[in-house]
Amino acid sequence: MMGLEYGAAAGRSPATLRARYDGGAIGRTSGGTGGRPPGGQLRGSYGLFIGGSFVPGSGVFKTVSPATEEVLAEVTHGTTEDVDRAVAAARQAYERVWSVLPGRERARYLLRIARLLRDRAPELAVIESLDSGKPIRQTRDVDLPLVTAHFFYHAGWADKLAYAGFGGTAAAPPNQTLPNQALPNQALPNPALPRPLGVVGQVIGWSSPLLMLAWKIAPALACGNTVVLKPAESTPLTALAFAEICAEAGLPPGVVNIVTGDGQTGQLVARHPGIDKVAFTGSPEVGKEIAKSAALWGKRFTLELGGTSANIVCADADIEAAAQGIVEGVFIRQGHACCASSRVFVAEEVHDDLVAAVRRRMAALRSGDPLDEATDIGPVNSRGQLDKITELARSAEADGAVHWSAPHEPPDRGFWFPPTMFAVVKQEQRIAREELCWPVLTVSSFATPDEVVDRTNSTRYGLSAGVWTRQGELSAWLAARLRAGVVWVNSFGGLDPAVPFGGFQESGFGREGGRHGLEAYLDLPGAWTPDV
Repeated sequence: MMGLEYGAAAGRSPATLRARYDGGAIGRTSGGTGGRPPGGQLRGSYGLFIGGSFVPGSGVFKTVSPATEEVLAEVTHGTTEDVDRAVAAARQAYERVWSVLPGRERARYLLRIARLLRDRAPELAVIESLDSGKPIRQTRDVDLPLVTAHFFYHAGWADKLAYAGFGGTAAAPPNQTLPNQALPNQALPNPALPRPLGVVGQVIGWSSPLLMLAWKIAPALACGNTVVLKPAESTPLTALAFAEICAEAGLPPGVVNIVTGDGQTGQLVARHPGIDKVAFTGSPEVGKEIAKSAALWGKRFTLELGGTSANIVCADADIEAAAQGIVEGVFIRQGHACCASSRVFVAEEVHDDLVAAVRRRMAALRSGDPLDEATDIGPVNSRGQLDKITELARSAEADGAVHWSAPHEPPDRGFWFPPTMFAVVKQEQRIAREELCWPVLTVSSFATPDEVVDRTNSTRYGLSAGVWTRQGELSAWLAARLRAGVVWVNSFGGLDPAVPFGGFQESGFGREGGRHGLEAYLDLPGAWTPDV
């Protein structure tokens, strides 16, 4: 294939993608879909999901397909009054139902949600591709299995929190309460057991929106908290489809509430006095403001703020395998991942070989209709994101970075940016320091392991990194010195619900996933004293 090929579907008329979905031409499977018609339908408009049902709001905004700019649906814009209603519903559900429900009963609800997610996975993958622009192969084969796995995994923890090893000096007894000697007719909470925090406010970003939702809602519910979640303004549809699943699963009203809107709505959720803990995924600038607000009000918080993840390719690495891992770590996701491997440091001896191998793979990528099975790269998520990367690319060229991308002719409509590589990138240039959430890669060479560690750690981020070498001792030496929450060796981007994920510095605070991720949603006990 010569140059970057755009699929024919990328230039479809604005109504075509929506019509193909609603008409059932895509997303159908022969298996069951939880009693719903295979393929499902997008609603023309969505309300806010508060107290177990969709309710109207005072204003609306449109969510559009980044591939064609067609309007997919009208979505309600949450206001101060709407957030108040959602928090009140979550508080009532927490105090009356969810926090006092035995862990095994919470697990049953989580398992029910997981099964419905599995049954409706083809439909949800299509909605995610329509709304975010991610290719269907990515949403269907990677994101949705992980989403389902998070709910299955955390369902297993719901009745085992007493044995997770959080605090205390001895194993906690299995009973949930203790007798109250002062008031014999009332029970006291067992102080040796971890307890839920209360109402959790969660604000998620536009990269992998349904997966971000699962990362946050599944552990919060497993630990006994209730949730008010605000999805990204540009990608709200799978969160609203998840709200339908919560209702279908019979989840008690108010346990999960979805409030849509823009950044101001997210701030209303994060700063609401009725919120006990905030979990945020987004930019470092907003994350810092949330941290200040949470500290002022004494709230717990976790932040996942992205970064500029690096791949380190050593002189002895398998160059073809490294090139494949680099391309998959950036371009197959359009760069729309907080851990996208946007920086590459390659040993001087193999620099030219690696650049040539990466170019070959970039030239073979196919960009186009996200719903086309043959598509490798979809559009950038929004007009605003496209404007940002266009300006940053021009800045990099002006600073002297060498630009390369395959020849391409983008469609007339949509937010398209070609897979791009910048070489001869200097450490002081903006493109080497700023977060890149787009299909852009920078390549620099290094001479020694000490040099590459210093350069990798020189940014204000520290989310993830990859190391490519055949030497086990060298990979261990590098991994131990990199300021990154996750380090992959001879691979990049693998995720598992049982493995904690998070970063250092401005990449965030706290961990999500695994036993470590549960801790952020629990009030941990003190020492167990059996004579209380």
